[in-house]
Amino acid sequence: MKAIKETNFSFPGQTNFYKGKVRDVYTIADKYLVMVVTDRISAFDVVLPEPIPYKGQVLNQIAAKFLSLTKDIVPNWVVSVPDENVTIGRICEPFKVEMVIRGYLAGHAAREYLAGRREVCGVKLPEGLKENDKLPEPIITATTKAAFGHDEDISKEEILKRGIVSIEDYTKLEDYTRKLYQRGTEIAAEQGLILADTKYEFGKADGVIYLIDEIHTPDSSRYFYKEGYKELQEKGEPQKQLSKEFVRRWLIENGFQGKERQQIPLMDEERVSSISERYIELFEQITGESFIRSKADNMSDRIESNINKALRDL
Repeated sequence: MKAIKETNFSFPGQTNFYKGKVRDVYTIADKYLVMVVTDRISAFDVVLPEPIPYKGQVLNQIAAKFLSLTKDIVPNWVVSVPDENVTIGRICEPFKVEMVIRGYLAGHAAREYLAGRREVCGVKLPEGLKENDKLPEPIITATTKAAFGHDEDISKEEILKRGIVSIEDYTKLEDYTRKLYQRGTEIAAEQGLILADTKYEFGKADGVIYLIDEIHTPDSSRYFYKEGYKELQEKGEPQKQLSKEFVRRWLIENGFQGKERQQIPLMDEERVSSISERYIELFEQITGESFIRSKADNMSDRIESNINKALRDL
């Protein structure tokens, strides 16, 4: 299987290039962003050495679907999706926070809770919760958006105190976040899933707030299966998750959590293949659609050609 680890294009009108953890982002005429979703995979804010075939296509197509299904709630940055791995959108000035919303005690919040902490990002949590329990109501646990290294938990009070986001804008971000999560929860339920937690990123252009980046993908969200959820909780057994958590768990089991002097475990061909198949499974479960694998030959040429055609049509 072939994978897209990185790109190195040069487009007409290109004014900048940025390589993120997973995405290669090209700025065109200081007006548009061409976002190529590669097959790189990151965990604990570290890019792992081996790319995962079809992962980029999975993320890009899920995000495109859910951005389209939520544009009545908040406008989004998308102009076109010219390729399985590409989204072109308007440039927005990103808010320097990620809006994480949790309906269940899972992942990072569960690890904090099990360590004895009863407050996450300034939000108090009740006693007596077990991992993956449903919370009394969804909570927003924002993080600062780090250009490099680890994102950090931050409270609403600290965001406003530091002036990272104005109170007017933050009020809107909270409202959008709760409405988007509600819509995502409803769509997930139709697929027999529970949207346990997710994150949203927003930006601003010409005074308007836009939803940017990906939404409701397995990299940005955590899903449980609805069927069997209650029984597993009652038995104190782990939930089967539709998220990137299975990669994080494997890394933790092999002594890696992104900390200094920790070595990334070897991902052999079998491990890479199994992760790829898991992402495809996630796509089909989350969207209710069959996944159509993009052609693996001349992937870079295909992507470049489709972007150039889309740019001519702008």
